[in-house]
Amino acid sequence: MRFRTWLFAALAGVVPLSTALSQGAWPDLQRLQDTVGVILDAGVKDSAFPGAIAVIGTKDRVLVERAAGHLDWAPSPAPNDSTLWDMASLTKVTALTTAMMQLWERGQVDLDAPVQRYLPEFQGPLKDRVTVRHLLTHSSGLPGWRPLYQEAPTPDSILKLVYTTPLDTAPGTRMVYSDLGAILLGQIVVRLTGEPFDRYVEERIVQPLSMRDTRFRPPRELWDRVAPTEVDTAWRKRQMRGEVHDENTYALGGVSSHAGLFSSARDMARFARMLLGGGELDGVRIVKSETIAKFTALQNAKLSNRALGWEKPNGRNSAGHRLSPTAFGHTGFTGTSIWIDPANDVFIVLLTNRVNPTRARTGIFRVRTDLADAVMARRRR
Repeated sequence: MRFRTWLFAALAGVVPLSTALSQGAWPDLQRLQDTVGVILDAGVKDSAFPGAIAVIGTKDRVLVERAAGHLDWAPSPAPNDSTLWDMASLTKVTALTTAMMQLWERGQVDLDAPVQRYLPEFQGPLKDRVTVRHLLTHSSGLPGWRPLYQEAPTPDSILKLVYTTPLDTAPGTRMVYSDLGAILLGQIVVRLTGEPFDRYVEERIVQPLSMRDTRFRPPRELWDRVAPTEVDTAWRKRQMRGEVHDENTYALGGVSSHAGLFSSARDMARFARMLLGGGELDGVRIVKSETIAKFTALQNAKLSNRALGWEKPNGRNSAGHRLSPTAFGHTGFTGTSIWIDPANDVFIVLLTNRVNPTRARTGIFRVRTDLADAVMARRRR
């Protein structure tokens, strides 16, 4: 149906006006779906991943959903919108950053307060200068990673190592993407709410949004729906399926604020629609629109392209080259990504298991940018 016909239908009450306007911005959805399919099929052919699903939509609806390949390189089902994917670092934005937004709204956390106010165990040289904002922008001075799973035998002893890890640089002087900083932020959520991190996420984010597939530690009866990830030859001696890929999260019991969440395409579409809708979906408000604007604004362009928890387009990352400056997104090591562009009312979710069978595969980087650019090229300006 042509845009003018849709608009007249909307004004006459036949279809919602928002739907008509969305159709006007996306005049040829079949062509968009075909383009997405070409990109994903090429990714499978090039061995970037065994399977993938992409969802593109607006605040009102899903525009295109396209899957490719299979869950594994061995004979296996094709992905669909209920396939469970190891979200890896999308845990940081879906669960952790949203939780921090909620705590900030309620006045429970001060972004510019020292981390030691909430975690007194966080001790060492210059650590009294590290703020919550530093953790959210990955500018705390902490190193990016350490093999905690090899260094400590229990979750409690792992957390002690995180608290005592020395800073590499002075706070606020350099951006180093840090899982350790994200773990600390999760512990702040735990301290301020008195709840385990996974329970807080379930009660305050997942259940209200009716994200029925999203969870930590999926039960074994759901493993047939899970896309398997890496064949771990070094430590666990098996292929990961239904168990978190990230070694440090696994050693923490499968629940952490830096990784560990499993989700589906349909759930991530709901999460993205909530953010495009100013923090509300289907009459349920998760956060205020002002809070989203605050947390997704670029913090220090001289230092990095980081917002609070989120990443911003910079022409070199997975956002591609066509998203607006209002866009924000994130990637996950296993091959997941999400980009949300309020100015263009569009979200792009890509879920893959690119680490299957090995993390050495790097074809996902090209697929992400090709997808973002192709989607925006099909949008009517």
